[in-house]
Amino acid sequence: MGTAYSQFLGDAATTPNCQAEPTFDPLYGFSEGRKERVMLATQEEMESAGLPLEKRDYCAHLALQHRACRHKEFPFVYRCAHEKHAYLNCQYDDYVLRMKEHEREKRLLERAKRKAKRAEKEAMAE
Repeated sequence: MGTAYSQFLGDAATTPNCQAEPTFDPLYGFSEGRKERVMLATQEEMESAGLPLEKRDYCAHLALQHRACRHKEFPFVYRCAHEKHAYLNCQYDDYVLRMKEHEREKRLLERAKRKAKRAEKEAMAE
């Protein structure tokens, strides 16, 4: 079920806002730390290649390679299948990572709600 439906069907307090920044520390729960994601393509490279805004993400360097291959191999663009496959795999991996982050945020919100409920229950008992 997608996030659009889950925002209406689920508990609004535990559904993360996908447009906002995460509310929890990104390193929370990672004792060894996390690998930082870096952009391999620079802003100047993307602008000079005329890369559309919707493709300027963490996979932009692969999109640039694919566009360059298509330009070099035209009209035999089927020779660029490897570059296209690498770009689409990167897009898929990025999607999966974003979904995992969304799920992590949702579970941490549910955990915070449970802890607040437990603390309120203990305060009432005292």
